[in-house]
Amino acid sequence: MNQNITPLAVKPKLADSEKITINLGFVDLGHVDLMVAEGFYSNRTDFIRTAIRNQLGAHSEAVRQVVARKMLVLGLQHFSADDLRALQAARQTLQIRVLGLVTIAPDVTPELALATIDSLEVLGALQASPAVKAALANRRR
Repeated sequence: MNQNITPLAVKPKLADSEKITINLGFVDLGHVDLMVAEGFYSNRTDFIRTAIRNQLGAHSEAVRQVVARKMLVLGLQHFSADDLRALQAARQTLQIRVLGLVTIAPDVTPELALATIDSLEVLGALQASPAVKAALANRRR
């Protein structure tokens, strides 16, 4: 064996998806499994993702109109401690409205978040420390 093997450092990766849990009736699940067994889909996840994308596509115009009407940012919004400190220094606050993913850096304190984030509406996922999530709980819509 080679004694000179050094393990690679693994960098934490920002999740590009959110895990969800759904409950399906046995008959529906059987239909999904049949479609997978017959080769229409590679697995259950492939079937479910395809079904979701098809529904999103079928309603894309309605979604586009709602995004425009609610003035939502579509995609990813990241807020660092430096971003929020700059807002605090300028005596400004944020009204965050996102359809997608909001990330608040791990070094953002609950106090800084409360001082700079006036309201938070996230249709999708919020990634922040448990303390920041708890601090902002009453500002979420």
